[in-house]
This record gives sequence, structure tokens and C-alpha cells, in this order.
Amino acid sequence: MWKRGVVVVVIICMVGSSLIGCESKKKERSSISIGVIFDSFIIERWQRDKEAFETKAKDELGADVFIENANGDVNEQKRLLEKFIDKQVDVIVIVPINSDAVTDAVKRARKQGIKVISYDRLVKNADVDLYITFDNEKVGELMALTIMNQTKQGNSIFMMCGPREDNNVSLVQDGFLGNINTREYKIVERHYATAWHAEDGYEWLSEYLAKGKQVEAIMCGNDGIAGQVIRALSERKLAGNVCVVGQDADLDACQRIVEGTQTMTVYKPVSKLAGLAAEYAIKFAKGEEVETQSTFFDGTYDVPYKGLDPIAITKTNIDLIIQDGFHSREDIYMNIK
Repeated sequence: MWKRGVVVVVIICMVGSSLIGCESKKKERSSISIGVIFDSFIIERWQRDKEAFETKAKDELGADVFIENANGDVNEQKRLLEKFIDKQVDVIVIVPINSDAVTDAVKRARKQGIKVISYDRLVKNADVDLYITFDNEKVGELMALTIMNQTKQGNSIFMMCGPREDNNVSLVQDGFLGNINTREYKIVERHYATAWHAEDGYEWLSEYLAKGKQVEAIMCGNDGIAGQVIRALSERKLAGNVCVVGQDADLDACQRIVEGTQTMTVYKPVSKLAGLAAEYAIKFAKGEEVETQSTFFDGTYDVPYKGLDPIAITKTNIDLIIQDGFHSREDIYMNIK
């Protein structure tokens, strides 16, 4: 009888433990989990996107947010995608390094029932649940309009773009070339930085100028490239005499604008973009419908699309950056005596 009683007690304990275990697993999975994979944090703006997304999704909306950094490595980004698929997160938000390379992994995630948001850059041919970004063709348009407003007809333009693998680069380029008047301006050279290596801008422009050639305007893929281009100009005492445009409103770019060596940067209020992406991710996780007014063709599918407007920032409206809290006045003007 005593042995029989022990067995009964053991069985009851085992059943109770399993029920508690199941309940704890339910509790673990009851919260919303979002996996976010960035390209890298070398570019200044991605750190801002990270912080803004975490603030909205985690601090304000209570989701579990897991941030990963691929460090510019496509294979690492694929591994991180598989990691989140195995983890069975509710939503994956990804800034693809290469628009084509992660397509298969994204498709696998969606087959597992995981919603995927393509953030800032498009994953091609993957039928993502949402593509949210800034209007990249408008970025190119703002660059073109600035150059036309700041330079004379007949001037030469040097284009130092981002990497071909980034789908945004072709969109910015389309916007630029579609708005620059090629009958009045001459594109003298066009190059593409490898993996957003800003130093490529310095090397290509230095090589061009070393041949004794002249240039009146330079279109740069981002502010990092613009900084290196201006370094090459400075070595020849040309900084401030050439119209240089970039994008992202990096702090050093804003400093160069007030100092007079960079003409314009395209400001993209990333806190707004990241905040919206976080809200949409939560809706997806809850099974709620996310409505967009537009779609974007990813090469195979028309995917839901949300594009925000960028803003051209010059010396005349630099205060907008300060008013938004993007940079402080003290930081922007720190080199102005």
C-alpha cells in the first residue's frame, strides 16, 4: 500500500510539472517577439533606426525585440534569418545587404507563418508582407534639383553612387537621372562604392582629378561617401567650390553644410520610419490587417508599400534638423567660431 501511494504521488507530481511546464511555455510565447536584422552599424543612421524601433516596439508597445547585426556580411545575414526562423519569432524586420541574396530565406520564413517587413531596402522576388522606406526616387530628385539650382548649365557632374546590390541605389539613380537636364549638364563619370565603402569615393575622385579634369558638382550615394569626396577636394583646395550632395543627414555632413563644404544632404526622419515599422510589426503579430495605399513591384510580386517623403537640407533650413531633435545646434555648429 505504501509503495502504491508513492507511485500515485509521483505520477501526480509528474503530471503537475508537465502542466506547469506547458503553462510556462504558453506564457513565454504569449508576448510578441520581433527579430530585427540590420546591415551594419558602420553607417550612422542605422543606430538611430535601431534605437527608435526599440523605443516604440519594446518600451511603448511591450514587445520582445531581438536586434542582430550582420556586419555587412551577406552570409551572416542569412544565418541570422535562419536563427529567427528556428526561434519562431512572430515578425522579422530586415535591412537587406543584398536585395537578391536573402530571397530564399525570406520565403522560408513566410512559409513558416512568420511575417516579414523589408525595412528601408527591398528584398526582391520574396513577396514580403510590407516594404517600408523613404521615397528613394524622390531622394535622387532632390539631389538633381539642388545641383541645378546651385550650378550653371553646361557644368560637369561626377556620380559616386552606393553599391549596385542595394536596390535603393538604382532607385535614387533613376530619380536623379530622371530629373537632371542632361542636355544642360554632363555626367562625366559614374561609379559604385563596394559595400558602401566610403573610401571608394575618395579613390575614384582623386584618380579623376589627378588627370587634370574638372568637376562642378558631385552626387554622392550617402553622406559617408560625401565626406570622402570632400577630403579629395580639400587636398586640392577645391572644397567649397564644388557642389556636393549626399543623404542621411549625418552629423558630420550637417557640420560640413554650415561650414560650406557640402551643399545639401537629404534628411530622412528615421524615428518616424522606425516607429511606423514597429507599429506595423505589432499589428502583424496580432493578426491585424495592415493597410497601405500603394504597392511596389519586387520583380515578381506587387508587395504592400509605404514610402515616406525625404527633405532636402541646406544651410538655409538646417534648423529643421535641430527642431526635430535629430542633432543639437551645439553639435552642428561646433566647428564654427
